[in-house]
Amino acid sequence: MATLRDIKRRIRTVKNIAQSTRALQLVASSKMRRAQERVLAARPYAEQLQRLLSRLALAGGLDEPQPLMHVRPLRNLGIVLVSPDRGFCGSLPGNLNRHAAQTILDELRAASDGAFNAQEAHGNFIAVGRKGRDFAVRTQQKLLGEFVQYGDNPDINLVRTIARVATDAYLNHEVDRVDLVYAQFISTASQRPVTVPLLPVQPPTQTEEGHVEEYIFEPDPTTLFAELLPRYVETLIYQAMLESLASQWSAQMIAMKNATDNATELVGDLTLTYNKARQQAITTQILEVVAGATGNQ
Repeated sequence: MATLRDIKRRIRTVKNIAQSTRALQLVASSKMRRAQERVLAARPYAEQLQRLLSRLALAGGLDEPQPLMHVRPLRNLGIVLVSPDRGFCGSLPGNLNRHAAQTILDELRAASDGAFNAQEAHGNFIAVGRKGRDFAVRTQQKLLGEFVQYGDNPDINLVRTIARVATDAYLNHEVDRVDLVYAQFISTASQRPVTVPLLPVQPPTQTEEGHVEEYIFEPDPTTLFAELLPRYVETLIYQAMLESLASQWSAQMIAMKNATDNATELVGDLTLTYNKARQQAITTQILEVVAGATGNQ
């Protein structure tokens, strides 16, 4: 049975943990707001770029074959896994890693001609974030590149480097398809792992009600389309990193809030246990004094 000193020591330890988790919660809350603002500000730009590609495709941008749009039979799958760089994010990193592993199994199983061996299914990873890198190394996946400690505001040069590694692997036939896996920010309490096809580029189809407006492009649509395809890949990766950061800080804030609440509740239970044990000790001492006084009479 724990002594009063042990219970008191444990109360002090839990209080210290609660102070740490509360501080992490406040830091995550502050960074979460900025990350959410960046996500909301970047989404319209990505949507407009998709619309522009659709207009260019309709205007003749696909008249010439584009290397980044060449579809090949799937034998080697590439995964750009955008994951948190930090811990204390609850179940978010585990959910992302499981989703990436399931994506590999589903894609390779769908592309297999006959028997499929799940034990031999491996992907080629471009790990953006420490948690994804650790998962790829732990599961003995092939790493085409790793980019960790990318900070709270991803640099565009880093995004271009990641996109170049992915496109070079695709153009050099190291991989036949590249998927982008990240945590989509839904709300503060909800982050959803998603898989987005990255390469070969699939130009978004635009359905507009009424007439389709005609544009005059300078230079021609084919040249513009070829120039914008690499920017489109970079935009998808940049948007995924922003979504991942917003999801990371939201998940950390929720996890640290739950940890703080649990620690506060545990302190209350331990304080009650301490008071009961202390009262029992005082009662025992009083009974011993009474018994001693009675024996002396």
